[in-house]
Amino acid sequence: MPHPDEPATEDGREDATGQLWFTVRAAAAFTGRGIQTVYSWERRGHLRREDARTDERGRRIYSQQQIADAERAARLNAAAARRLAG
Repeated sequence: MPHPDEPATEDGREDATGQLWFTVRAAAAFTGRGIQTVYSWERRGHLRREDARTDERGRRIYSQQQIADAERAARLNAAAARRLAG
């Protein structure tokens, strides 16, 4: 897969098609969550490491859509767990 190109935006990096890509740290800042939360999304399968690209430093990067989908899945799972517990 091609690597995203410069220029970098405030939180993500835009590729030639206009899609934004985020490192784990940038994804955490973008969503207002902690870095460990994004790693948790990876462990739980909300963010699939095999779907990630890598930047020029070898860091995993995820698209804005992948981040949004992972956040939504985590939120839905948390809501379901609260319903089951209560």
